[in-house]
Amino acid sequence: MKRFEAVPRPTKAPAHPERSRGAKKIKAPAKKLFVAMAGNIGAGKTTAAKMVSQRFGFELFDEPVIDNRFLKNYYADMKRWSFTLQLEFLIHRVEHHELIHKVPKSCIQDRTLYEDPEIFAKYLHGLGNLTDSELELYFDYFKRLTRTVAQPDKVICFDVPKVDVLLSRIKLRGREEEKGIQTSFLRGLNGYYATFPMVLSGKYGVDVLTLDVTNLDIRTGRGRAEFLDRVSTFLAS
Repeated sequence: MKRFEAVPRPTKAPAHPERSRGAKKIKAPAKKLFVAMAGNIGAGKTTAAKMVSQRFGFELFDEPVIDNRFLKNYYADMKRWSFTLQLEFLIHRVEHHELIHKVPKSCIQDRTLYEDPEIFAKYLHGLGNLTDSELELYFDYFKRLTRTVAQPDKVICFDVPKVDVLLSRIKLRGREEEKGIQTSFLRGLNGYYATFPMVLSGKYGVDVLTLDVTNLDIRTGRGRAEFLDRVSTFLAS
């Protein structure tokens, strides 16, 4: 059976990064940092991770979505495939952490390792898509596999309280397997994401920056400059 190899996908910084007038000069961090993006489906994590990679010269670790063997089946039948999908993501994210530890330069990861146990596994269990035994087994695997992995130095959490904004962004990127995502499912995830920054800080001791990007277009112009300025300040703190 063919197995997906979790390898970093480096993105070279453009020769002349796009900047708007009046934007502060942005400097790359002086020491190696491990930064991760967090946020609900459609929040804009992938776009943001690529921007950080390009602007600061970070090694980019994409979320293993496109090559995931079970994602399409999961959205078609969550009760059948939730446990399998969570294990698939866990294995690949742990592989990313092991690779990030070896990479000499700073790294940016699209979605954190901790969203799976703290948000998705618990939420899917609450929906009845994971049994009590499956949830316990998942946490057994999580504890064993993450015993020695390095955790992120910093996490950037994207907050998008309006579910219709998430749905419009999901539709815009046009992933076939995500067409069936329901409003209620995203709303439930948002409930967990509302407290996730506190979980990261309190339980895992990770430095967190939370940004409400509901009305912030980080792709161009003023929104891009504002986002990169905030990230630059956060990385330097």
